[in-house]
Amino acid sequence: MANGKKNKKKLYIFLAIGVVAIALVLVLVLGAKKENIITVQTEKVARRTITQMVNASGKIQPETMVKINAEVSGEITMLPIKEGDKVKRGELLVRIKPDQYQAQVDRAEAGLQSARASMNLQKANLEKSESEYKRAQELYEKKLLSDQEFVSAKTAFSVSKSQYESAQAGVQQAQASLRDAKESLNKTSIYSPMDGTISQLISELGERVSGSGFQQGTQIMTVADLSMMEARVDVGENDIITISIGDTARITIDAYPDKKFVGTVYEIANTAKSKGLGTQEEVTNFEVKIRVLNKDISLRPGMSMTADIETETKTNTIAVPIQSVTTRAPKAKEGEKKEDGEKQEGNQGGLSTNEKPIECVFLVENGKAKMVPVKRGINDEGYVEITTELKADGEIVSGSYKAINRDLEDESVVKVENTKAKFALGKQEEKK
Repeated sequence: MANGKKNKKKLYIFLAIGVVAIALVLVLVLGAKKENIITVQTEKVARRTITQMVNASGKIQPETMVKINAEVSGEITMLPIKEGDKVKRGELLVRIKPDQYQAQVDRAEAGLQSARASMNLQKANLEKSESEYKRAQELYEKKLLSDQEFVSAKTAFSVSKSQYESAQAGVQQAQASLRDAKESLNKTSIYSPMDGTISQLISELGERVSGSGFQQGTQIMTVADLSMMEARVDVGENDIITISIGDTARITIDAYPDKKFVGTVYEIANTAKSKGLGTQEEVTNFEVKIRVLNKDISLRPGMSMTADIETETKTNTIAVPIQSVTTRAPKAKEGEKKEDGEKQEGNQGGLSTNEKPIECVFLVENGKAKMVPVKRGINDEGYVEITTELKADGEIVSGSYKAINRDLEDESVVKVENTKAKFALGKQEEKK
């Protein structure tokens, strides 16, 4: 009896183990056959107007701005203007103490008079020696004068002539010195070169300034035409090739956050400006000047701003959300070698090592994702133009990021849930 009970107990144990094993096998088989369903959000493919923009930041500056620098050294004795004053062309801006330069003029005038007197003396000597030479020549021709006396008269005439020519050069030199002295004296009074506004006044009355004809002197002030303002922005080397003269720019100035300004690109630098040269943080930019068209608000030099430059616009073009475009590596073809040199046995899902990744989007058709290779055109902040053929009104996958960039493959089973996407879109519209 005891043996029978033990056998039954063993039988029950083996039966239980068998049932568990069968259940595990069923779970594995059924789990393997169960399809992986990927949840996505979609949006309709539509025709839109796409405007490509380049964003850049910079400063507001006058189109015409002249720095007034001292060209002679001395003390400022007259400063009849102050910062912010409007001035006319030819109006006196500053006067530097002229005493030193007036003395130079007086000295140069005296030198000129002395040079002229010397020239007149040499002229009289020349006339005398010329007369003696002609008389000696007549006597010599009549054999009434010796060779030595004739040569002496001729030499005296040549010397007098050279001395007169030297005196003439001395007069010219004295005249040049006088002109230079007068020019320096004139530079002690500085006049406005244009109609404008004193946008910056650096020096003060009584201050000493330095100037030289060989290097830039002390900056005294800046005169600017504030009626014509421009935005100067730095654009990266990758974006500069898309910008053209005449492009429209939407400008936002920090000082006027609620006011929109419009401008036109009128100048693009040909030479780059580099920062951090030779380091990992090296940046290459080109300066772009944008003429501000708004005249109803007074702008001040140095105001911070940002500009969205409209480089190109496409109307009625097929466009999809930017995040919908992703890349996938092309499948390896049958017989193509792997990286380790072995051949693929047919197309088993291996990735090709000889081709570049392709850009694509995923459309939803009959509950499955269909991978469609595409080529991109221009883009704005939210949408990108598709230049290859893509059917309008198709359902394109627009989310999630993980699904688009990692999970989805051609023929993947998908489940569309647009509730969250619509809710987010509604929030964005409310913000607008």
